[in-house]
Amino acid sequence: MAMRPLSELINDEDSAISFVRTTALAEPGRCVVHPPSEFAADVLYHTQVTTRSPMGAIAYHTGGISILDGWLRILGSGSAAIPRSLSGWNTGRSDGFHLFADDAFGGFFALDGGALGPGKGDVFYFAPRSLEWEPLDCSYTQFFTWACTDFRGFYDDVIWSGCETVIADMKPDRCFFFYPPLWTAERVLPPIDIRDIPVAEVWGYQMEMRLQLASQEASCE
Repeated sequence: MAMRPLSELINDEDSAISFVRTTALAEPGRCVVHPPSEFAADVLYHTQVTTRSPMGAIAYHTGGISILDGWLRILGSGSAAIPRSLSGWNTGRSDGFHLFADDAFGGFFALDGGALGPGKGDVFYFAPRSLEWEPLDCSYTQFFTWACTDFRGFYDDVIWSGCETVIADMKPDRCFFFYPPLWTAERVLPPIDIRDIPVAEVWGYQMEMRLQLASQEASCE
């Protein structure tokens, strides 16, 4: 498939960045919109999404968006606050889906390109509590509005009293590693042992564990 040039992706007259900023700043103190990096044009080009969409506008006009002191991170062109770009993070990790956000608990959000569901671009969540991709039945724009306003109990089964303070102290390129793991029957909250490790390590570990568990289930059939 031919790559569209930047001239077809950047639309300053009808950009979604106004919607993005208005939505992100609707609830004071909840979201921080980080300035774009010098690589914003390259990120947009490799993402191949127009700035008329919120995803394209975030990729080109921001360095990412932090929600609740890093509880959730929406990827843009990369910044000191979120040192990963939308295009760079997907390189070597996504196939048939597109990662675009993650949280402090080791959960990952992606758009379905056919590997997770029917391929209609809906949002799926890789849940650390199950090691499964779960459909959220919403679009990127709907997800963004939800993230900027109210989680509505989405994290109730993984939070504990005081976890907000721990998250606020965590560096933006890291997330929790729990023992016992959240997907085991032995899990407890607050965890017996909790550390924070690089997001990339959490992704790799959880993908490996998912494959191992699937292999064990197949061998028992």
